[in-house]
Amino acid sequence: MTTNYIFVTGGVVSSLGKGIAAASLAAILEARGLNVTMMKLDPYINVDP
Repeated sequence: MTTNYIFVTGGVVSSLGKGIAAASLAAILEARGLNVTMMKLDPYINVDP
């Protein structure tokens, strides 16, 4: 089986919304017998001058 990657991105949707969408997709894929590894990367840096 080959390795496939799915990236969930979006600037308007909140982090919670993207996390729920990604977790739901992972649950569906796992229910179909696939191995899923979740990884959260948040490169946004909030700097208050």
